[in-house]
Amino acid sequence: MTSDRDTALPGAGHEVVIELGKIRPQLVRGARVFAETIAVPTLLLYVLLQTAGLVWGLGAVIAWCGLVLGLRRVLGHPLPSTLLLSAGMLCGRAALALVLSSALVYVLQPVFGSALLGVLFLGSAAIGRPITIRLARDFVSLPAQLFQHDGIRRLFTQVTVVWGVSRMLDAGMSLWLLHWGLGFGLVTRPFFSGLLSAVTIGICAVWALRTLRRMPGVTLRLRGA
Repeated sequence: MTSDRDTALPGAGHEVVIELGKIRPQLVRGARVFAETIAVPTLLLYVLLQTAGLVWGLGAVIAWCGLVLGLRRVLGHPLPSTLLLSAGMLCGRAALALVLSSALVYVLQPVFGSALLGVLFLGSAAIGRPITIRLARDFVSLPAQLFQHDGIRRLFTQVTVVWGVSRMLDAGMSLWLLHWGLGFGLVTRPFFSGLLSAVTIGICAVWALRTLRRMPGVTLRLRGA
């Protein structure tokens, strides 16, 4: 999503034009990052945990992250910030669990992480400084004037609340899955968490599009139209 840099604020008698880019490339990129940082390392850890032991399983997770990043670098493929962040967090979790020799530590870390993110999202919305604005600027080039529009700031606050609730649900769901066993929680948590994130993204996207279409002084336009 980009915005026309030449447009002023609605208060100045002009419309804010928001240009929507292609969604399919973003979905493909997201699916690839999911496979590289969640699906494959989770399956590696589960299989090796059952056959070779904890040390080999956690070592395989760290080695896989290094392999993915190394191959991308050698082949000249981009290293998106999302991939670097996810791989870094995954290696950190595996390293800490390896030092403490506990698979439970590996599983519980994202639970506390989700709860902390939930507090961060909800807290930023409560004080009127939604963190989703900062995240949007990290991923998309948007002019600062866009965020001076009261309706758009309100929309970002609403989206922040949705993500805060989603992260709290993720933490609760992860703890519930662990009641069925460590192995079950280890395998199912990443996939259920990914599904919850996908549903949250879908809800926020639909909500944002419906809100923006009805917002005075804001025009949505497909790229190339």
